[in-house]
Amino acid sequence: MISVIVPCYNEQESLPLLYQEVTRVLTGIGKPYELLFVNDGSTDETLPILRRLAAEDGAVRYLSFSRNFGKESAMYAGFRHAQGDYVAVMDADLQHPPALLPRMLELLEGGEYDSVAARRVDRAGEPPIRSFFARMFYRLLNRISDVELVDGAMDYRLMRREMVEAIVSMGEYNRFSKGIFGWVGFRTCWLECENAERAAGRTKWSFWKLFKYAIDGIINFSGAPLAIASWGGILMTFLAFFLLVFIVVRKLAFGDPVAGWASTVCIVIFIGGIQLFCLGIMGQYIARTYMETKRRPHYIIAETEQTRRDRG
Repeated sequence: MISVIVPCYNEQESLPLLYQEVTRVLTGIGKPYELLFVNDGSTDETLPILRRLAAEDGAVRYLSFSRNFGKESAMYAGFRHAQGDYVAVMDADLQHPPALLPRMLELLEGGEYDSVAARRVDRAGEPPIRSFFARMFYRLLNRISDVELVDGAMDYRLMRREMVEAIVSMGEYNRFSKGIFGWVGFRTCWLECENAERAAGRTKWSFWKLFKYAIDGIINFSGAPLAIASWGGILMTFLAFFLLVFIVVRKLAFGDPVAGWASTVCIVIFIGGIQLFCLGIMGQYIARTYMETKRRPHYIIAETEQTRRDRG
């Protein structure tokens, strides 16, 4: 059985198109399947559309959150509730081509791989500034982390049940799935595909959201920022010591005080800025530790296709 997980947030325009295309592809494969949609607190007509699809097609299931918890929580919920021997995850906007699913399944059934994932060979149609920072992010994280991220890697992939169980076992609250996919290991085959435009609707990922997501990835899978803060503090301590020796020697040798309050203020501001920067780095790690210790649920399900049927 094949499970296809689709996180949804305000995707009323693209859902009918996605459903038609995925159903066509999965029917052609000729194996039992389920479509598991995860409604991440949408405020448009996404939920009514999912209700209608589930009523018309027994292969459609859905989970509807009580509010917007984020794509990472939606993916985690999908992994926990998927029932298939093979589990795929894809976006609802058709930027992840469903036509790749037969090839992915063929590679998995060959027995050589545990996961088949898609990666973009280009970033056509993407703003140049976003493409630049995306490439820098992958390069940086691969240098400072033990987790290897492939440049252009998508969340779109098909996995064996064993890999899905390993992902679910990582119950951390602050999730970064691209890093988790790499951390759990398993043999992964990468399929190259061209960048595609959204079928309908508008992207929910602004530059600022992507930037915060990148910061989450760095903090979740690397201790390098803490090391930078530590070495920065050591460097500034030695620098301050040598400046103190210089001032004392100059006073004893020439008998004149150090002139200029502006330079003093600049040094104080600079060192203060370094200190605040280091405190901010430590604060990010402490905040994430604090959230983990609360052990709050990753999501709250308000409705499923089964609970709706039970209500009559």
